[in-house]
Amino acid sequence: MDQRLSIVTLGVDDLSRARAFYEALGWRVASEENADSIVCFTLNGIGFALYPRKKLIEDVGPQAGSGEATGAVTLAYNVRTREDVAKVLGEAERAGGVIVKPAQDVFWGGHSGYFKDPDGHYWEVAWNPFSPLDEAGNFAW
Repeated sequence: MDQRLSIVTLGVDDLSRARAFYEALGWRVASEENADSIVCFTLNGIGFALYPRKKLIEDVGPQAGSGEATGAVTLAYNVRTREDVAKVLGEAERAGGVIVKPAQDVFWGGHSGYFKDPDGHYWEVAWNPFSPLDEAGNFAW
């Protein structure tokens, strides 16, 4: 298995609401084909999809349980400057997200905060002075 991640799919309760949230953050839908059943975005080398939670649970099978967001996984969005953390958190809040941890200095020497999207998925917004993003916004350790 190659060391890569191809697609992140979030199970959502309301596909239209989820799409509107991410579009309000400035993300552009990659394809309008099947947009009533799945919404796809192309990130820097990774696909990001929104799919109805019930259909995702059906696809995985009964071992998926209820499929409720548990907070056991977080998604991260790194920014180029310390000040950008609060800016992006504000954008998420205006788009309908909930700030669960405001921007603050953190123990590892960076600056970060968290928001929750309308379906309960947690996003960390972080500035990491030890791992600057490249021109395309790619992260490297």
